[in-house]
Amino acid sequence: MVQDPVCMMKFSPREAGATVEYGGKLYYFCSPSCRDRFVAQPRLFVDKVPALRLTVGVMGSASEAMLLEVGKKAFSLGQAIAERGFILITGACPGLPYECARGAQQYGGISVGISPALSLDEHLLQYRSPADAYEVIVYTGSGLMGREVTNIRSSDMVVIIGGRSGTLGEFAIAYDEGKLIGVLQGSGGITERIPDLVKNIDKDTGARLVYSPDPYELIARMIEVYTQQHYRCPSCFCMERGRQHPAESSLAAPES
Repeated sequence: MVQDPVCMMKFSPREAGATVEYGGKLYYFCSPSCRDRFVAQPRLFVDKVPALRLTVGVMGSASEAMLLEVGKKAFSLGQAIAERGFILITGACPGLPYECARGAQQYGGISVGISPALSLDEHLLQYRSPADAYEVIVYTGSGLMGREVTNIRSSDMVVIIGGRSGTLGEFAIAYDEGKLIGVLQGSGGITERIPDLVKNIDKDTGARLVYSPDPYELIARMIEVYTQQHYRCPSCFCMERGRQHPAESSLAAPES
């Protein structure tokens, strides 16, 4: 159950009449009128009920050989996530996810790394992965592919940046589980193929896709979709999953 911070009513998240993201946290309301009262004077209500901080998972190539421009995009993406007060989740790996974590760290954000290893020792020495850009590292012991499920299910929203076969697997999990997925255009890798992949998949999982070449715009558009629509059924594991539109039916087509 969640609680409206204005009228104090309790209800299931999927029964909320409206939501608002404020300070990186998601607040649920029984009706648009309560939401409007909150938006007018949020400081009167933010401390009245507990609210979870939203999490953004960033999935991308772990290769340390990256174009400078793409590395800068990943860094800016981390800053955009931290600026909004969200928690960043990555696979605690090198490459683009690490650059994203560095960007979040520089802005004072919170980063959680989901490691394939059993311990810090194994994380550093066997997987040769960094540990200096995270506030928390979760050691799954699940290996590189096994930890992908934990990454996706721990994230309210997922961003795909660059990437190869591993990132493709993460995209497939996120899509099949009905997540809100952002695609950072211009970052290379599988991001260039995702529009065609979605057309060929031709499966309504409840997933929604948002495209933008700008990290800040991408995060802003994802939050708009999440707070207006996707919060009602953020994954396929909702107890009563309502019928959703196909992944791109109501969103602007990606730029060519």
